[in-house]
Amino acid sequence: MSKLEVLHENNDYLVVNKAAGLISEKSPYEAVTVETQVLNHLLKNNSKPYIGIIHRLDRVTSGVLILAKKKSILVAFNHLFSSRNVQKTYLAIVKNKPQNNKGNLVNFLVKNNKEKRANIVQSKSKDSLNCKLSYQVIGKNDVGYLLEIKPKTGRFHQIRAQLSTIGLPIIGDKKYGSDQKYLPLSICLHAWKLTYVAEGSKESQTFEAPLPKNNFWTFKSI
Repeated sequence: MSKLEVLHENNDYLVVNKAAGLISEKSPYEAVTVETQVLNHLLKNNSKPYIGIIHRLDRVTSGVLILAKKKSILVAFNHLFSSRNVQKTYLAIVKNKPQNNKGNLVNFLVKNNKEKRANIVQSKSKDSLNCKLSYQVIGKNDVGYLLEIKPKTGRFHQIRAQLSTIGLPIIGDKKYGSDQKYLPLSICLHAWKLTYVAEGSKESQTFEAPLPKNNFWTFKSI
């Protein structure tokens, strides 16, 4: 199992590069999670550390994840996320070439709890949520095309479902139609950057997670 990769740490929070294959929160059914890794890290200097789960990444997704070390910081970040003052930037690899090199996707999404997936539907309903993202092709290799993606909403499996519905399932994502193999418990989706502006500040803070270290992620720019 991958070791914890700390990107930044201060008195208020910890930023890690989450490994694909791990869930974010501790669970009685999982021996190792990001939260348990962080707990073991913090116990080296604090016998009773606080860990606040600010946001999550799917098990199959790698990348930037922030965890609060104080309750007040958890509350502050929750407010930033709810007020959409946080911008996430993802990278995804798809097999097929997009029809357009950049664009915006706007859909209605319904969460299917039984199958643990998101379904894109044609029209608004009482169960649907609007979901929006922008994408741009920024690279190409023998495997496929590298997309930079900026979600405008934070829906369950949003990126995976929206790309799949336009014929661009993420490589390795069998749940959403990919016929290509990738690493176990992983898909080619990486939470690359996270940018936020703290309340009362005019300067933004950005954290960036290095790409997974395998040949899938070696690209030529377009």
